[in-house]
Amino acid sequence: MLFKFDLMTPEQGIIDITKEVCQSIKESGVSEGICVIFCPHTTAAITINENADPDVRSDFVFGMNKAFPDDNEFRHSEGNSDAHLKSSSIGASETLIISRGAPLLGRWQGVYFCEFDGPRTRQFFVKVIRS
Repeated sequence: MLFKFDLMTPEQGIIDITKEVCQSIKESGVSEGICVIFCPHTTAAITINENADPDVRSDFVFGMNKAFPDDNEFRHSEGNSDAHLKSSSIGASETLIISRGAPLLGRWQGVYFCEFDGPRTRQFFVKVIRS
C-alpha cells in the first residue's frame, strides 16, 4: 500500500514523522514486511536518528550548516546549492523492517523528514510491502 502525506516545513529542520510511518503500517494490516519512506524533493531528505533528546534536532541542523555552508561561489541560480548538497548527503529514502505490525526501530530511533530549503509545503510517501 502507498500512503501520501503533506507537510508544512520550517526554514530548516528535521520533523519527526515516526507517527505517520507507524500509522501507515497499522492501516496496511501488514505484520511482516518492509516499509520504504520516500521524499520526492531535491532539497529535503529522510533519515533515521535519535528521538529522545530534542537537542539532537538543532545540533543536526547546526552540523549540516557547518558541513555544507551557503557559499557565494555556488553557481546554481536558485541560491540553494547548499540545500541540494545536504539532501544528497542524507538521501531521499529509508527502508524499515516491519516485525509484528510495527517498524523495527531501536529504542532511541525515530524517522525524520529533513528540510533544508523551506519553509515549504512538502510531501513524503510511505510504501508498505508484505513479505
